[in-house]
Amino acid sequence: MDKEFEYYAILGVSPQATVKEIQAAFASLRAKIPQEKRSRANNPAYARLITAYEVLTSPERRATYDALLAETQSLGIVNFRVRASRDRIKVSDTEQVLYLLLDILPPAQSSRQRPLNLCLVLDRSTSMQGSRLSHVKTAVELIVNKLNSADTLSIVSFSDRAEIVVPSAKVENSLAVIGQLRSVQASGGTEIFQGLQAGVKELRKVDLASHTNYLILLTDGHTYGDAAQCLELARTLAQQKIGISAFGLGTEWNDQFLDALVSPSGGQSNFVEHPNEIVQHLEKRIQGLGTTYAQNIVLKTDLHKNVSINYGFKLEPFAQPLALDEDKLTLGNLEGRAPVSVLLELKVAPHSIETRLNLPLVVEADIPGQQLTGQPFRHTHKLYVLSEAPNEMPPDEIIEAVRAMNMYRMNEKVWQEVEAGRLDAATTRMQHLSTRLLEAGETALAHQAQQEMERIAHAGTMSLAGRKKLKYGTRALIDKTKLNKK
Repeated sequence: MDKEFEYYAILGVSPQATVKEIQAAFASLRAKIPQEKRSRANNPAYARLITAYEVLTSPERRATYDALLAETQSLGIVNFRVRASRDRIKVSDTEQVLYLLLDILPPAQSSRQRPLNLCLVLDRSTSMQGSRLSHVKTAVELIVNKLNSADTLSIVSFSDRAEIVVPSAKVENSLAVIGQLRSVQASGGTEIFQGLQAGVKELRKVDLASHTNYLILLTDGHTYGDAAQCLELARTLAQQKIGISAFGLGTEWNDQFLDALVSPSGGQSNFVEHPNEIVQHLEKRIQGLGTTYAQNIVLKTDLHKNVSINYGFKLEPFAQPLALDEDKLTLGNLEGRAPVSVLLELKVAPHSIETRLNLPLVVEADIPGQQLTGQPFRHTHKLYVLSEAPNEMPPDEIIEAVRAMNMYRMNEKVWQEVEAGRLDAATTRMQHLSTRLLEAGETALAHQAQQEMERIAHAGTMSLAGRKKLKYGTRALIDKTKLNKK
């Protein structure tokens, strides 16, 4: 949209501004214009100011303008929606923090673009025997029947070596697949690289360029001696546009390792506390993959020389912390009608004079249906540094997301302090977290935090179960769908 018609920018207000805020902004700007220059006919800048005010204070005209603005911001292929905790900050000699909530959405009409090429990599080590392996088999059996006839499936099991349970093929006989799956028996140790490597070989049996390629790992233990190989493979797969999600069963697995494993491709890692929950986790993940519209989405992190991204968290289609790379954040896929929604914590360098900071939000993505690879999409967000900035309340969704995210980060900080031996600081922080959780109505998590606080004080560490319940429990609070229901 031409600058002449950027009415919110002309008045220096956000698209969420109230009529009173618009009136106040207009009065302030108008007062700075000398009386002799207040002519619409002779002063184009004044004419734009008056027009912007008239449009944005009229409900009907503003609604029409907002619809036009949305159309111009639409990229035809994907759309942006950006909200900020503040669009106007004060001139300051200290660093300031603000938050951006970025939604990347598919166009109004979109559909699944490619068939799914899926490999399930299942831990069958000795610790999986009994109900865990039984529930995994049941979950996979249910999933097999939900795949599209054009989809390709392979199943690998592993302990200290890998076995191909179901070779890569389209699912034409689900009963045969289920029969092969039932033959898997638990034995041996846990070497995840063996399973991943075998799974990747199965994925590569089809034309990767014509499929949505994904590997899902289910494990209940630490991998032995091959973690570095697994992470290097994950980075390689991300470059080859193969995604990974990982689910940990029980409490013995390494959560930091699984987070690192899925990070390069923007995948999901999650905690399956009880075996009977495996079905819902797998079903939800595969349902999303089956409606993929855009793939391999990355957000460039070079916003402005005076603005940096301090922290990033994906809210949708699932809650997941984002690893800050040198030049990008990897966001994964755009699935179905849900957006890829990201909360960014920004640090703004000190500014001693009034200015406007243009923050270019650049996203790259593959759009299979349009035969586009690494296609850039752009949206510029404007941040105003003013001598007199209004004391604005952030949008409710940002307040709630930041509050939940801070509880997650507080829990992660507790673990860092425990590992560093700062037990007094960890105990105090855990007490604060327990109080915050109680205030949020999360009584079960608050009780768990209280138990872990006592365990830190007396034993100098956290329990494996408590560590995961709090990590993934506070992470789940960030899920925007849950936040909107509260």
